[in-house]
Amino acid sequence: MTIFELQLYIAETEKNPALYQEHEFDKRIEAIDFIDFQVLGRIDELLPGTDQPDQLILLRNRAEKVKAKLEEIDVTLFQQLQQTIKAAGYTTNGFKNLVNEYVDTSSEETGYDNLDIFINGLSHLQTMPEQTRELEPEMVYYQKTPARIVFELAEKAHFVKEDIFFDIGAGLGQVAILVHLLTGIPTRGIELEPAFCDYAGDCAAALCLPDVIFTNVDAREADYSEGTVFFMFTPFRGEIMQEVLAILKKESLQRKIKIITYGPCTARVALESWLYFATPEDNNMYKLAVFNSY
Repeated sequence: MTIFELQLYIAETEKNPALYQEHEFDKRIEAIDFIDFQVLGRIDELLPGTDQPDQLILLRNRAEKVKAKLEEIDVTLFQQLQQTIKAAGYTTNGFKNLVNEYVDTSSEETGYDNLDIFINGLSHLQTMPEQTRELEPEMVYYQKTPARIVFELAEKAHFVKEDIFFDIGAGLGQVAILVHLLTGIPTRGIELEPAFCDYAGDCAAALCLPDVIFTNVDAREADYSEGTVFFMFTPFRGEIMQEVLAILKKESLQRKIKIITYGPCTARVALESWLYFATPEDNNMYKLAVFNSY
């Protein structure tokens, strides 16, 4: 971008009324990202090569000011939404309808996008805790499940009011919290890392969600006796996965259960003879797979 193009973009952004309306979250995030990476990044590139930096410094100040103003709108928005969630007690489509006012949840794109940014903003805890416990070789380092996948999970699982959902390898708690908000069913998170488990519990407590409970325990030692639907985003592999699947198989002798998978673990779970696909088989590991017990 030239200096003139930078000036033009900043001026247009300052005067664009849509960006300052709370419900235009998608447009605002795109503008914030563009300012961050294109405008401010380009100004930093141009500054060392100019003999008259004052104009660029003024432009940078304007860009930083408009970016801060847009970010402040989101801070206020998320504070309001946190209060709304605490007061509402969502049980069916209420939460999804709320999110749809700000972000398009209908996209079939996979991976992380503006929906993840929006969901992250609903947490009053913005700093991810440091991992304190060393993982065993077969354990997989934490990676957040894309929010869009959780929304899809809430649809494909066909929950009934008697269900209790378990997220095995719950990390920071997003899946268990979102499934509860989207469906109203009780949810449980099993997480080995104490700092992650504490974070997840604090997030649920801050939103006043007593039916979302996180337990700091090894997945091989957890109590699954109340669970009917279990989710795994490849928290481990090898013998640990084999042992946890054996535990879940025993649970399936007491009642019908579902196992929902995402990531590389799907191929391993598909080998279990006591399970069958409830969704079409797909070789894409980054599509949800739903299995029912016989």
